[in-house]
Amino acid sequence: MAGASMKDIKNRIKSVESTMQITKAMELVASSKLRKARERVESSRAYFNTLYGALVDISRNNTDMSSPYVVQRPIKKTCYVLIAGDRGLAGGYNSNMFKALTADIGDKEVCILPIGKKAVEFCERKGYEILSKNFNIAENVDLDDCDAISQILCQGYLKGDFDEICVAYTNFISMLSQSPVVMSVLPLASSKKDTTKVDVRAHNLIVYEPSAEEVFDSIIPDYMAGIVYGALSRAWVSELASRRNAMDAASKNAAEMIESLSLSYNRARQGAITQEITEIVAGAEQ
Repeated sequence: MAGASMKDIKNRIKSVESTMQITKAMELVASSKLRKARERVESSRAYFNTLYGALVDISRNNTDMSSPYVVQRPIKKTCYVLIAGDRGLAGGYNSNMFKALTADIGDKEVCILPIGKKAVEFCERKGYEILSKNFNIAENVDLDDCDAISQILCQGYLKGDFDEICVAYTNFISMLSQSPVVMSVLPLASSKKDTTKVDVRAHNLIVYEPSAEEVFDSIIPDYMAGIVYGALSRAWVSELASRRNAMDAASKNAAEMIESLSLSYNRARQGAITQEITEIVAGAEQ
């Protein structure tokens, strides 16, 4: 009986050790990708700040502008760009994003452009209208894809298919903290949810040709692509940090479990030895 118990414990230890090797490997992979991902966030910030500064300058100095990207209209339908991961094992990264999105949607009529396999699966499971499934691998989405996403969004907005565009992503705060964000980006004047700090300087001496409004309208698609790329970069860093933390915690839990199982194995082994000695002594006395 003791032998069978010892064998079970030994098999369990081997199983946990195998799992620990996997979690440790995934932690190392996430850590190695994290540095490049953070560099990608930093490199995208200057591009976004420049575009955003030009847009703010034009809108502030042209109060009579009638650009469709600025004009307020009744919001009958909202389009969300949902950015999530391609796989699990990242703690609460995906589930927290989906909870935040669901809370923001409420009872609104919506359509969603999902980026990432988990985002596509979530939209299909919930029965939301999906604009495109072409971006189902978030890790592979590049600047050209962001331009394509921007064209889909801007064309739909101009045609009146939806009246508001929001981007839902996970913002990287620190290695231990990532927060889901739902940011309204169009119409530009109603971007109340955008809490991103941007350095904007006055450009009162700038003259725009052929006109400020035409320049404004031509910048918007690039601005939208920059927003999506920046959000995607931050989401990717957040996913890697969340996965690294989750795998680190899993590795520590596995180490604690192995220690506990080893203690149980040693106790069972000690009990088996004691029982054998007792049986030998009892047999000798007879």
